[in-house]
Parts: sequence; C-alpha cells; structure tokens
Amino acid sequence: MPEGKFCNKKPVDTAEGINELLSDTSGNTYYQEMKELDIDSDLLWKTIQNTFKSRMKTWFEICAHCGMCAESCFLYQVNGRDPRQVPAYKIQSTLGEIIKQKGKVDNQFMRDTMETAWAKCTCCNRCGMYCPHGIDTGIMFGYLRGLLYQQGFVPWELKIGAGMHRVYRAQMDVTDEDFVDTFEWMVEEYEDDYPGLMVPVDKEGADIMYTVNAREVKHYPEDLAEAAILFHIAGENWTVPSKGWEETSLAMFAGDWAACKMQVESVYEAMERLKPKRMIGTECGHAHRATVIEGPYWAGRKNGQPPSESIHYVEWLAEALNTGKLKIDPSKRIKEPVTLQDSCNYIRNQGLKKATRDIIKHIVEPGYFIEMSPNKEHNYCCGGGGGFNGIGKFRKQRNIALITKRDQILATGAKLVLAPCHNCWDAIRDLEEEYEIGIRWSFFKPIVIKMLDIPEHLRPEE
Repeated sequence: MPEGKFCNKKPVDTAEGINELLSDTSGNTYYQEMKELDIDSDLLWKTIQNTFKSRMKTWFEICAHCGMCAESCFLYQVNGRDPRQVPAYKIQSTLGEIIKQKGKVDNQFMRDTMETAWAKCTCCNRCGMYCPHGIDTGIMFGYLRGLLYQQGFVPWELKIGAGMHRVYRAQMDVTDEDFVDTFEWMVEEYEDDYPGLMVPVDKEGADIMYTVNAREVKHYPEDLAEAAILFHIAGENWTVPSKGWEETSLAMFAGDWAACKMQVESVYEAMERLKPKRMIGTECGHAHRATVIEGPYWAGRKNGQPPSESIHYVEWLAEALNTGKLKIDPSKRIKEPVTLQDSCNYIRNQGLKKATRDIIKHIVEPGYFIEMSPNKEHNYCCGGGGGFNGIGKFRKQRNIALITKRDQILATGAKLVLAPCHNCWDAIRDLEEEYEIGIRWSFFKPIVIKMLDIPEHLRPEE
C-alpha cells in the first residue's frame, strides 16, 4: 500500500519536505494517510532483536504487576484512576504486545499505541522512583517511540520537529545566521542600560560556552539579552558558538534517534572547536537531558560525558549568587507568595533540587516561598513534558493532564510560579489560559535582573 504524500516512513531531511508537511494544516491529511500505512513486521521484529537489550528484558521479566507504579503516575490519578493508565499496563499492552507478537501487529494497534506513547506518558520517570524493582517505564516508552517513528506512527508536529533538527540542527527553522544576528541585535537593544554589554561569538578558550533553546531565538529573544546581561554583570569570560548553539532535541520526543545523534554532535563539535572550560545550557529541562545526560550515549562517548564539563543554567546562577558574582538588593526581593516548579528532567534525572532552592534563598524574602506538595524529586510533571505540549491531536488529553499541576499550585496559594524550564513554562502558561486561576509565571533570568545590585562601574552614566 502506498505511503502517501505526507505520512511516509522516511525521515524528513530537507527544507522542502518540512514545508510540505507544514502545508498540511494541523496534520489532517497526514493522519488520514497514517490509517493506510502498512506495518513492516519483519523490520520491526528485526529492530527489536537487535536493540531490545538485557536491561529492558529484565524489566519485563521482573515486573510483579503489583500496581505500585499506579499512584506514582499523575496521568493515572487525573484520569479517574483508569486501570488502563497504570504505567505497567501501558507498556505491557503496547511494547509488550509488539514483542509477544514478534512485530506482527496491525495499523489500528499502532495508531492506538501512538496515542498511549505520546498522550498517556510524558516520560517523566517518576514511576521508576516508586517501583520496588526500579523498573523505569519512561525509558521503555522512549524506546517504544523509536519503534513507532520507524514505522511512520509519530505525531505530525514531532515529525516536523525531528526534521528541523536534521535540516537546521535546531528545533525550529532557525539558521546559524539567524541565531547570531538575533543575539547581537538583542544585546544592542540593551547597550545603553549596560555599558560594555556584548555577545562574544566563537571565542576560543572561554570559561563558558552558552547554548540556548531555539524557541528563544524565534519567540523569546529577550531571553538571549537577559543571559548576556547576567554574564556581563557577573564578569564572566563567555562565548556562544556560531554553530552548535541549539541544545534542545524534539527528535528525542519523536523517537528519531538518528536525528538525536546529529543534533547533539553539533553541540559537541562546538565544544571541541572552542574548547571552553564549561558549557552552560539555558533554562530548559529536556535540553539538558538531551545534551548532557542522554547525549553522550547517542554520540557514542564511552565515558558518558560531553567533551566539556556541562551544567544547567540553575547551577551557574546558584553558583554566581552564592559566590557573590551576582548580588541581590535585599529591598527588591520577592515579597509575595511564590512557588517553584521542579522540572522532571534536571531534578529527577540529575538531582538539581539544591541549586534551585539556593537561588530562591537569595531572591525571595524569608517566609514567602511555599513548596508544592509533593516537591523536589517527588514533584509531578508539569503536564506537558515529553512533547505533550506541542501535539495538537492530543490537546484534550494534555489539558486534562494540566489539572494535577493546577491543583498543586492552587494548594500553595502562590500567585507567582518560578519555572526554570521551557516545557514547564509553556505548560503553566497554557494552564492559566485554560483554567484562569490567576497566576503569573517566570524564568529565573528576568526576576534576578530586576533585583540586581549592579556595581557602580557597570552602571550607565547619568
């Protein structure tokens, strides 16, 4: 059966192909053609035989079906405790069934599995914390997404996003020239307020190589200027690469592992070319996971580390505040109830709970910070992680998923939510638009800039 104009099994790897997919409004034709896709059962089963290794085999064999993963899953809780939302069931009834049938599954099964893989799991890894055997269903869902991508069963937006990484090495159609021009333009906008402010490009041997989320270049360019301002005030020796500046990976959400490798290698090539002491990534959780935690393995780095020491932005900001590189004017600290969204990808996967709370101690007046319950590594996903935010086909399910975070925020009484992660920021923005609970949300950068005690020699002349 023909694969159709839009929904083919081949990766999108040209600008023309991306534009063609984008011309299919909301992916309507794409999803219609998906219904006609044949399953290459031989390839599916061969892929599983070559890649389904001992760790996941063991997880399948030792699952006791005890149900302890159920209550750990916010999607199970928020969907009426439907047994079909139990993590163990979700993976056994999808990936487990594909393995049991040795790849001989039909089109309807694969479309149902696509919905489970992207609308019933955000790969937040919380279930793995509560499983008595340490079974991480989130990791298995990531593997399942790769199998689905291979067969052409991937949400329209993520097919496009993975293609963007292949073509532009960025999650959006932002070229290297766009990035440098936008960064320089935004810095120029703030030069009068911060004399000497600049963005060093391709500076070798700098203490810091800064990488960003392409969404900042496309939609939030003020974030670029804010990063430059904070590095400037802190007196950092920093740079940005003209190539390899994009830290995120929608390809990871899509299960396009080849594109994941291409993307992260572009960042590593920049590190090897510029030889910075450290790479610092922007306020984005999945970007950190893709580049620092998962990336080394995609790139085949045997030591499991990027070429340069790599840290998340919250680590640098906490360090700069703790060492006095950045100083806060106490009179400008936050004096209203405020809470913090812990991002799954750098709290559960790298344990950065202390760094974020160090920052809170500097910028929030004592008594005004209210923890969500639960919090830190026990916190729930924002409701939009793992690509869930951007998939129009599953928007209804995503909006239901936001209820958990809505209720957590409401329970704190806070009107300001600090969300140092792009996915979390987007989900909380959408949460407010959907449920109108009367909150504001912010990254750390603009909040800190407003309360800086700027040294005299860095202030503009009167």
